[in-house]
Amino acid sequence: MNRDYFDYPFHLDGRGRSAATDDNDHVRDLIFQVLFTSPGERVNRPDFGCGLKQLIFIPNSDALATATQALVHGALQRWLERVIKVESVAVEAVDSQLKVTVVFTRRTTGERSTEAFIYAA
Repeated sequence: MNRDYFDYPFHLDGRGRSAATDDNDHVRDLIFQVLFTSPGERVNRPDFGCGLKQLIFIPNSDALATATQALVHGALQRWLERVIKVESVAVEAVDSQLKVTVVFTRRTTGERSTEAFIYAA
């Protein structure tokens, strides 16, 4: 089943209409929103997100990496449990960049995917 969704971030396409995206990109957009939305950022859903942007400035350590993986895994399970099944999460912090790799299975299709997300401060 292939649907069109509004692309994230919202923008206009070449025809001046709301840009649309397919199922796979929509799921990637949903994951991105959970990862990089800070709790308190959304007015009507103040507990949404996991606040990864804040972690870039914390000194890197094994304990932080483990805690961040658990934080990301839990947030994705909480907010996207009907959309994906999270298999694994890897977090790397290098200088002012944060790289998060998520391995998941889409619940509607059973398709397994790996997506990497990079945030640079």
